[in-house]
Formats: sequence, C-alpha cells, structure tokens
Amino acid sequence: MPPETPETAPLPPVWATFRRFLPYLWPTDAPALRRRVAIAMLLVLLAKLISIAMPFAYKGVIDRMAPGMEPAVGLAMALVLVYAGARFSAVLFDNLRNAVFEKVGQEASRRLADDVFVHLHRLSLRFHLDRRTGAVTKIVERGTKSIDTMLYFLLFNIAPTIIELVAVCAIFLVKFGWGLVAATLVMVVAYIWFTRTVTEWRNQLRRDMVDMDTNAVAHAVDSLLNFETVKYFGAEQREADRYSGAMRRYAKAAIKSENSLAWLNVGQSLITNLMMAGAMAYSVWGWSVGQFTTGDVVLVNTLLAQLFRPLDLLGMVYRTIRQGLIDMEAMYQLIDTQAEVADAPDATVLRAPGGAVRFDHVRFGYDPEREILHDVSFEVPAGHTLAIVGPSGAGKSTIARILFRFYDIQSGQVTIDGQDIAEVTQASLRAAIGIVPQDMVLFNDTVGYNIGYGREGASQDEIEAAAKAASIHDFILSLPKGYDTRVGERGLKLSGGEKQRVAIARTLLKDPPLLVLDEATSALDSRTETEIQTVLRDISRKRTTLVVAHRLSTVVDAEEIIVLDQGRIVERGRHADLVRADGLYALMWNRQASERESLPGEAGIGDVFEVVVPSS
Repeated sequence: MPPETPETAPLPPVWATFRRFLPYLWPTDAPALRRRVAIAMLLVLLAKLISIAMPFAYKGVIDRMAPGMEPAVGLAMALVLVYAGARFSAVLFDNLRNAVFEKVGQEASRRLADDVFVHLHRLSLRFHLDRRTGAVTKIVERGTKSIDTMLYFLLFNIAPTIIELVAVCAIFLVKFGWGLVAATLVMVVAYIWFTRTVTEWRNQLRRDMVDMDTNAVAHAVDSLLNFETVKYFGAEQREADRYSGAMRRYAKAAIKSENSLAWLNVGQSLITNLMMAGAMAYSVWGWSVGQFTTGDVVLVNTLLAQLFRPLDLLGMVYRTIRQGLIDMEAMYQLIDTQAEVADAPDATVLRAPGGAVRFDHVRFGYDPEREILHDVSFEVPAGHTLAIVGPSGAGKSTIARILFRFYDIQSGQVTIDGQDIAEVTQASLRAAIGIVPQDMVLFNDTVGYNIGYGREGASQDEIEAAAKAASIHDFILSLPKGYDTRVGERGLKLSGGEKQRVAIARTLLKDPPLLVLDEATSALDSRTETEIQTVLRDISRKRTTLVVAHRLSTVVDAEEIIVLDQGRIVERGRHADLVRADGLYALMWNRQASERESLPGEAGIGDVFEVVVPSS
C-alpha cells in the first residue's frame, strides 16, 4: 500500500513516468486522436519556421532604410507586409495547433481519470478504511491535471525550443561564425544547468508544500464529513484550531517555495541578459568595422529575443514538469497498489439459483497476528434462514464481509451452491447477494435514485413497489418532491429508520437469491420494527437469509441460530432450545428482555414476539 503522503517520496525517474503516460498521448485504439497529434506537430513546425523567417524580413526592411542604400520604398513596404504577415501566421498556427490538440489533451486526462477511478473501486475494503478520502481525491485531481499540462509543455514548448535553438545556431554559424554559436550554446547550457540545480532545490520545498496542502484538505474533509460529531462535543473551535494549524504550516511552506522562485528568476534573467549584451556588443562592433550591416545587428537582436522567450518559459516549464512528475507519481502509486482481493485467472460466473451457503473450517484475521474467526463451520440450506448472534466484537459482521469477499480467508472454504467463492468472479458473487447493512450511507441524490440503485434500469413502478414493500412509500409521498426529494450528504436529511427502510427497498429491488440482514432494524422503533420484520420474514421465505443481529428479538423465528463468542461458535440451535439450554444465548436474551421491560411505555420482547416464538 502506498504511504499516506506519497509526495514525500524521492522524485521518480523521469523517463519511466513519461513512458507511462505516453500511451494516453498516442492511443492505439484511437487513430483519429493520432491524426490530431500529427497535425498539431505539423502546425508547430510551420509556426516555428515562420517565426525564424520573421527576423530576416525585419533585417531586409532595416537594410533598405539604411543611409547610402538606393531608395526602394516599395520593396521596404513589401518586406514590412511580409513581416506583419509572418507574425500573424505564427499566431494563427499556434492557435490552430491548440484547437487541434485540445481534444487529445482532454481525452488523455479523461482516460487517465477513468483508469484511476475504476482501479480505486477495485481496491480492497482495507485500503479505503486505511486512507483518507480527501487525501485520495486530492492526489487524483492533481495527477490528472498534470498530464494535460505536461503534454502541452513537452510538445509545444520544449520541442519547438529545441528546433529554434538548432536553427538559430545554424544561422549564426553561416552569417557570424563559430564565436557567436559557441557563446549561444554556453549561455543555453548555463541557463539549463542553473535552472535544473535551483529547481531541484525548490522541488523539496514543493513536496513540503504539497504535503501540507494534502493534510489541510484531508483535515477539512474529515471534519465536514463528521460535522455531527463535532457539534455533539462542542468541538467547533477545536476543529477550527486544527484546520488553522494545518493551513499555517501550508502557508509557511508556500512562502518558502515562492521566495525561492524569486531567486530563480533573478539568476535566469542575469544569464540571458549577459548573453544579449555580449551578442549585441559583438554585432555592433562588426557593424562599426563594416563587417555587418545595420540589419544584421537587428537580426541578432531579434533572433536572440525570440530564443529567450521560450527559454524564459523553459524555466517555468521545467519546474512544472518536475512538479507534475511528483503529482503523477503519487497518483501512479495509487494505480500500482495491488488489489488485495482479485479474481482468479480462471474464475467462473457464480450460478446460485438456490443460494445455499456453507462455511467450512474458516479461519480469518484482519491482521495475521490477530485471528478473528477460529475454525467456524456452518451451513444454510437453500431457502432457509440462519441467525448469527453474539456479543459485540464476536465476529458477526466479519462473516458478512467474508461472504461478500471483501477479504480473503486464511484457511477453510466458503461456498455458495457448492461453488467456492474464491473461484468465481467478484461481480457475479456480489450480484447474487443483497444486504441491508447496519450503517446505511446513501448517495447525495434523490430518494428514488437511492432505491433504484439496487438494480440498474429499474422502472419507476418497480421502485415504488419496492418502497411499498419496505413500508416507506407513504412517507416518500409526504415529502415536498416525493421520490425526487434529495436526501443530503450520506442521507443525513433522513432519520436512521428512514434510511434503513430505503436500504431494505433497495435490496428488495435487487431481488437476490441470498440475503444478508446486518442489524437491519437496529435504528427502528418497536412498532416500525414489527412492521419491517413482517416484510423481512416474507422475503426471507423465498431466499436464503443470513441475519446478523444484536437484538435477539429479531431472530426468534430463524430455523437455526449460531452464537459467536470471541470468533468461535459456542452454541447453535433454534430459539426455544437455546433459551432452555441456559447458556450464553439465554443470558443475552434475559438481559435484553429486562432492559426492554424497564423502558417506560415500551413493550417487552416477549410481548412483541409472542406470536412468533416457536412453541417447541
């Protein structure tokens, strides 16, 4: 798993990172995008050739206007028009290039973002529990933005600058000799060396700044996602101080980074202006002795001025690319994170018409040093209901996570209709299982969307039928916008009971052969719980059902109940048999009955479930 702040890692190998994103620039499955890249590069070459030709038109105008030259106003005016036309053509080709390439850059960013998003959803539950959502989204955002910027600078700044440097050196060699060529190359090498040296120093400052920025955003997102907890404990000022501290650290790092930029700009300007002064002095001396014309002086000045413009940008480009490499490497570390749970190469599609479940000597621990389930074995025949109860931390919900294959077990076997879940595709496995979880989190969308999420393409009539079956249809109709009412972040506009009924409706719409109820009525009052239990009993008769429960009143009519304690099955049987056995189950039952009877205005467990307790 990548570290919490991958920006602190050493700078990645440049060419290795380039090789990873070049396929997005030159996609094998998109010949139209390849043509756009070729056309854009052709426009780059044309624009650069025209920009190199402009100084010669300028030189021709000046030479025709020099004292002692034969008056040729018409030719001079023609050269002026050529110069103006060349300037316009250079701008035209640059903008045409941008228009042609824009789709390539956007498509590259989109493909990369798609790949990262899909990969993040493939990663295990453990990865997402160990990472901060705000930090992950910030890494992905910076990485996908970097690829578009880097493509632009590599193709439209560095490549044209190299072309222009070669052309300028060739012109200087032909017209002014090796001296000016050598001086130009020395200046360029010194400029690049200085820029690279200072930028490497600045990169450490940049990494510190990015690290502080990521932490500040992560703190903010974490605090806002848990705003109810903040309010419960009156910790608004505490959170504000925590965020302010993170922002202060970021501000200090940003100040250092920006101040170092000033020193870099001063040094670059000193190198280029020394070169300009030396070259102009040389050309003026040559003019004074009759070796060069007035136009040659202007030619040297114009060629160097044109070369300095991309060189001035080259410093910024180099910094941007190096900073982009840091951002992209952080994102690539996410992409390189191996999925803890992966389909076998020969995985088949699960066929589960009945949904019979079998755990055979299963051992599992989230960490190798701490085993949660110890040699757990049980079987749920197709169409039957098994309840799993026990104290908190006994491993009840872990069984549901293993069944969904969020984690792989250390030993043993889990099968559905005789098929090992490790040998079938995860998509087909999870398509066969429906769950009503204890902690129901909804999308920040409409009620209808959240129910319809259970089955893609479900009609409005099917969504409403599921809502009716979950006893929430009338409540939804009472809302101002009915099924189009938005539920807020994580569904916080709904009560706990309303959210769980939405979860039940969603699962009813999915209509899976295997159903998992993980504390499915834990947030409901006694009256609503009785209503929902009736619904759940009805749908359980048609499918295999695992009920993970803390409240024993919800499992009294299960065909079998297993009692977990510290990851081991200590008792099993029907409700009446377990009560008579006077073991852990009976102790839990009597304690919960006493607690319910002690609540004013609440019916006891025996009163609510008197009609469903088996007489045996």
